[in-house]
Amino acid sequence: MPPKSYALISTLSLSVPLLIILNLLFTVYWLLKLKKQVMLSFLVLVLGYNQVFSFYKFSSESASKSDNSFSIMSYNVRLFNLYNWIDDETIPAKIQKFIEEESPNILCFQEYDSGSNLDFKAYAYKYHTNVSNTNKSELAILSTYKILNSGFIDFPNSANSAIFADVLIKSDTTRIYNVHLQSTGIDANMDVESLDSKQSNKLLIRLGTTFKAQQYQAELVAKHVSKSPHKVLICGDFNNTIYSYVYRILKGDLMDAFETSGTGFGSTFDFKYFPVRIDFILADQSFLSRKFKNYTVSYSDHFPILSEFSLHK
Repeated sequence: MPPKSYALISTLSLSVPLLIILNLLFTVYWLLKLKKQVMLSFLVLVLGYNQVFSFYKFSSESASKSDNSFSIMSYNVRLFNLYNWIDDETIPAKIQKFIEEESPNILCFQEYDSGSNLDFKAYAYKYHTNVSNTNKSELAILSTYKILNSGFIDFPNSANSAIFADVLIKSDTTRIYNVHLQSTGIDANMDVESLDSKQSNKLLIRLGTTFKAQQYQAELVAKHVSKSPHKVLICGDFNNTIYSYVYRILKGDLMDAFETSGTGFGSTFDFKYFPVRIDFILADQSFLSRKFKNYTVSYSDHFPILSEFSLHK
């Protein structure tokens, strides 16, 4: 439901993974007890079939790599641990080594730090947000393919934004969007269980306000995408789940690479209570998704994701 009209109700989308798990547990419980109540939980799961299988993907066979394929990675690097959120001074070096080992053709960084000493030498082409704009969280697109055109999408009254780059991939131009929507302010280590009713109410109100901002931001990006002269790929940290209104706006008719080629829960945020997928790679339907990979490297509060596509079906 649109947050601008139903802000508080829209926050309920965050509870969907928990509700799926609870209904699965109740289905097993009532089945073992041979009680007719099993039909209620089973009916809920049947009605929410698409949501259940979006929450968890069973293993799917990856298409073999072809000469016409390329890879793209999206990663919120949290400023390469600039403020030592993780007690490990080698985090920047570990991220660089990880990128070098995985060597995606295109990289989309959120919470990038252009002032770091890291040098991603394999990427001859780069576009990132202006460092002089100090109230904005930096974004970057790094590419082994030539960038023909690039631009910035401002989110007013926000530290967040989006960028795009028209990349010449094997004689075909594709517009890559790197999107970072408004943060919810939920920390990976937040102790939700210890919140009292007053704190919980404040959190819900803040989430409602955040979701309103996200809706406006997602609408700006979707409008820009609708005018693209090229096929598009959208990468980024949406700070919201597949059950949200903003995900539906941004996905539109695009393909979610995880749903096509991913496996497991696809968690992209290091949240201790249940798996959370808030980072995405969405692609034009004319692409063939050959592989999708979730990583569990703990170099940020987000996990990197990588997808491999071929240009034409």
